[in-house]
Amino acid sequence: MKRDTRQKSCGFKACWCAFALKQDPERMDAVACCLIPCQFTGCSFGVSAILQYETIKSKVQTAKDGEELEKLALGSPDMAYWHDWWNQLSGFRRQLILLMSMVDDLWNSLTEGQRTATGIIAINAAVLCCWRIPSMQRTMIKYFTSNPASKTQCLPMVLSSFSHYSIIHMVANMYVLWMFSSGIVSLLGKEQFLAVYFSAGVNSTMVSYLCKTATGRFYPSLGASGAVMAVLAAVCTKVPEAKLGIIFLPMVTFTAGNALKALVAIDTAGLMLGWRLFDHAAHLGGALFGVWYVAYGHKLLWRRREPLVKLWHNMRFSVSRGSRPGGRPGDKGGGGGPGHH
Repeated sequence: MKRDTRQKSCGFKACWCAFALKQDPERMDAVACCLIPCQFTGCSFGVSAILQYETIKSKVQTAKDGEELEKLALGSPDMAYWHDWWNQLSGFRRQLILLMSMVDDLWNSLTEGQRTATGIIAINAAVLCCWRIPSMQRTMIKYFTSNPASKTQCLPMVLSSFSHYSIIHMVANMYVLWMFSSGIVSLLGKEQFLAVYFSAGVNSTMVSYLCKTATGRFYPSLGASGAVMAVLAAVCTKVPEAKLGIIFLPMVTFTAGNALKALVAIDTAGLMLGWRLFDHAAHLGGALFGVWYVAYGHKLLWRRREPLVKLWHNMRFSVSRGSRPGGRPGDKGGGGGPGHH
């Protein structure tokens, strides 16, 4: 097992070295490096605002449909009908239905934050599997590792936040995300959390790019640490007195505020001393983004989404009116959409 691990590690290094020879360390444009995260952040919050509108609209429609189903249930067959139907099923179909019911119960038992984190974890796991395919190594290094010396800089700023080469690295990041997912989603909501998470990943990569360029240390980075640090920092800033602990050491507890200060101090020391085990610049970038968003970003970005939501509502209403029989594309929609706070 140790031999296979070393072979995989050496294969990654050899593939990276061959790929790096084609890179140009002078290619990175500092203006573009800062502009791309700003654009991506704006798009992330815009899409999330629209997603929240559609989610609320869907819930309202689901509630109406539920009332109709209750009316139909009054005239539905009695329990004897369903008992006979169940007895007619084969053993395999019964087991399949029971399994689906268990999975559905397990899914419904999760908090909204945990369900959201499950989707992010699934994406990271899929990318991890792609790293194990030899024919995809060059593609993964090109698009799923961030390096200011690379000719491809835009996509890696986004994709590298979902990329882990080591299983231990992914498990550590996703464990922290899972532990803080319920708290962050209860504070921000699912849509706002996703916007913060995606934006933090890109902005932490930007900080990493700038630090690597300033120090002349061009090496690839990957992982969700920057985005996860933003989530951790946001929760610790919002609820600084919350009690946290260390896995396997339940007797050791400390406040969230002190935990954040300790992590920032460690990453600052790592950045100043040139430690190479982690991308400390990306960690600090993610933490600063999380603190900034709680202090200022929420007011600057999320609370100013109403004009976009109203525009989307009017466009959507206009299209739906135009597609109805007898409707005209020129018909005007009604007032703004449902309130969002």
